[in-house]
Amino acid sequence: MDPLDRAQVLLHCDLCQTAALQSHCTLCQINLCKACVWEHLSDSSKRHNVVPYKHRKSATYNYPKCPNHSQNQSELYCDQCDIPVCSTCISSGKHKGHHLSDVLQKISSKIKDMEKELKELDTKLFRKYEEIASDIKTKKENLDTHYRKLTAAVTKQGEDWHREINIIVNNKISEIDVMKTKHLAVLYKQENEMKQIASDVKQSIVDLKNILESNEVSLTSAYKSRNAEFRRLPPDLNISLPSFSPHQINTVQLNQMFGSLSALSITKEEFSYTVKSLLDEPELITIISTGYEFLHSVICLSDEEIWTHGHDKIMKLYNLKGKRLKSIKTKSGNEPRDIAVTRSGDLVYTDPNTRTVNIVKNKQIQEVIKLQGWIPLNVCSISSGDLLVTMTSDDGTQSKVVRYSGSTEIQTIHFDSEGKPMYSFGSITYISENRNLDVCVADYAASAVVVVNQAGKFRFTYDGHPSTNKKKYTFNPVGITTDSQSQILTADFDNNCIHILDQDGQFLSYIDNCDLQRPWGLCVDTRDNLFVTEWKSSKVKKIRYM
Repeated sequence: MDPLDRAQVLLHCDLCQTAALQSHCTLCQINLCKACVWEHLSDSSKRHNVVPYKHRKSATYNYPKCPNHSQNQSELYCDQCDIPVCSTCISSGKHKGHHLSDVLQKISSKIKDMEKELKELDTKLFRKYEEIASDIKTKKENLDTHYRKLTAAVTKQGEDWHREINIIVNNKISEIDVMKTKHLAVLYKQENEMKQIASDVKQSIVDLKNILESNEVSLTSAYKSRNAEFRRLPPDLNISLPSFSPHQINTVQLNQMFGSLSALSITKEEFSYTVKSLLDEPELITIISTGYEFLHSVICLSDEEIWTHGHDKIMKLYNLKGKRLKSIKTKSGNEPRDIAVTRSGDLVYTDPNTRTVNIVKNKQIQEVIKLQGWIPLNVCSISSGDLLVTMTSDDGTQSKVVRYSGSTEIQTIHFDSEGKPMYSFGSITYISENRNLDVCVADYAASAVVVVNQAGKFRFTYDGHPSTNKKKYTFNPVGITTDSQSQILTADFDNNCIHILDQDGQFLSYIDNCDLQRPWGLCVDTRDNLFVTEWKSSKVKKIRYM
């Protein structure tokens, strides 16, 4: 009888502690009975590899051959020389005064380090390089739009002038084409570099997996880590896009007065984000009392100032010491539904009663969008400068997301590829754009987070984690936001916690400490600090979770 089979009778499952074990998860290093295998695999926050117990990889390693004396086994390891050594090596005096350790302990320690490096490569670094390459692809896709607008501006100015200045118009368009070609060439080069590095990372993952799955100790000893090299993310290109500045027509100085194109400026700067990890225990940093009867949304104006709104017609700006800096009353005197802040720092709010989306500029409130047949709900300002607005039909039977450039509707996100509605009707639908340009909606009535890509194509739905079943209520998301790592955070109103997902909808963790009570609105600052509004207490809590 196989010794492992005999041992199996005496050993029990690590989870239930009662049933005889039959399987083993090689990645979690846990023994499992047949009944507990599925419970273990349901934890999607980790990777698993369950095999029959007798097929698990042995943790016993043979002493390696000495690299200098092949007839000998190496029982020690020279830390200074970073090689296994045998008794002949030691007697030669070459390692006199060097620190020596047990070779098997050294190999075991090195394997643990390699496993950590594999995890970093597989779950963080490879994804980060893919994300950078994806960002470059998006810049290329948006490049044509920008240059089309630039060309249109020059052309329109030329059409308003006399026929004699056509030569000037053509010259300016030629300058744009040259800059566009140069710009595109730089992005192609950077994209190829990112793909190459991502390929190197992927190959390192494959090599590490092969080593870890092999019993060839020589491969383990010869392994040289490249993780330090891969951690140094390449600098980003800081490209100042050219713009056209038209002047009033002057027939005397046509060439000078026509306008000028700013130069295409391409510089490099270090990425403003780094690979970050979630804290085991998030920390409560600040509590701000707002005085609302019920508090809803919060949005960062800066790392030191936040806009809030609640069950009131007044929107309030606070600093992190809790001092109110500014108050703005809605133009209609109605309570706003949601607020956002544009890239230029202007406050935006939705007014369902007037069916409008409004912007506050220099203390003046301007109507940006006026809807017919639809009621605006929630809003967010995205990286392109556009607005995303969730809305419901007058009769409450339809909901959709619409993208606006200024007052112009440029995209509608409504149905999936089978023609089915993607959002429930008339519910709380907070919205956020992820770093990868996905559109993320917290659909309260559907008890789900619905995510589509930039083109509006359905990607995934998240309807809670299996552990949510241990909580008192069904998963009901309200506020939603995203951070520098493309992680999605959503407030679970009834269960008093925050769910954290990766960009592909995989559950990562909860924030369920910090004494959260009825969490509603969410936002993050540039340092990935989380701001959470509490509906009933009307407090804003600042939490460090990364």
